[in-house]
Amino acid sequence: MVTLETMFKEIKDTLSAGENIYIRGFGSFITKRRAAKIGRNIKKNIAVHIPEHYIPAFKPAKEFVAEVKKLVTPKHDDGPGEDVEPA
Repeated sequence: MVTLETMFKEIKDTLSAGENIYIRGFGSFITKRRAAKIGRNIKKNIAVHIPEHYIPAFKPAKEFVAEVKKLVTPKHDDGPGEDVEPA
C-alpha cells in the first residue's frame, strides 16, 4: 500500500512541476492546457472569466488498449423480452 501511495505522490508531484510521465507499454500521464474562456454563472446570469489552466490526463499505450480489448468482451443488454433479430 505504501508503494502505491508513493507512486501516486510521485505522479502528482511530477505533473504539478509541468513534466510528463511515460511508462512504456502502459501509457502516459500528461498535462493538457485549457485556454482561457468566458463562462456563465447561471444563478446570477453573469459572465465569468475562466483563466487558462492545466488539467491532468492519461493516454493509454496502444499495446495496453489492444490487450484490454482482447480480454474484455462487452455484454449487450437488449432489455427484457425475447431475443429478436434486427430487421
